[in-house]
Amino acid sequence: MSLMNIDHTDGGTATLGARAKDAGTTAVQGVRQGVQGAREWAAPRIEVAVQGAREWAEPRLEDAVYGAREWAAPRLEDAAGAVTGTVAPKVSSALLSAARQVRPDEPKRTGIRSLLSWRVLLGVGAAAAVAGAGAAIAMRRRYASATAEAKDATELPEDDQDRPASGTPSDAAMRSEVNGRVTLPDT
Repeated sequence: MSLMNIDHTDGGTATLGARAKDAGTTAVQGVRQGVQGAREWAAPRIEVAVQGAREWAEPRLEDAVYGAREWAAPRLEDAAGAVTGTVAPKVSSALLSAARQVRPDEPKRTGIRSLLSWRVLLGVGAAAAVAGAGAAIAMRRRYASATAEAKDATELPEDDQDRPASGTPSDAAMRSEVNGRVTLPDT
């Protein structure tokens, strides 16, 4: 009997395959039933165990946290004081030193740049404003005095207004006409 001549329809081989298939299906079902049974049996017991562990650990955990906080608070305060007294001044001086090294040098101003600094420009502007205000005041006073002099020159003195004109023509007695001719009053 060679390998090529094996009849697969033979009852022995087919039966063996069917039995193996049934055994696999039965095993899978057995595992499923075992898992289900374990769940049903273990779940309530695990819940009770977890609840008991929680009730046992809760007060102990609260005490441990309280103790840790009680131990850590004074040590943190001491550390803060030490840092403030020793490290902070050193850090501050290091930062100031770094700031001095980083700050760029002031550019040297020569020639026109020194003349155009904002302080010089501000001073020149202030001087120009004062000079302009002084000139405006002087011009206003000069205008007022010139106007007053012109007004005084055109008006007759009070003594001349009351007296009649004499035989000689005076500037007050002369009349000028629209065409520019000057005439003397009739005598």
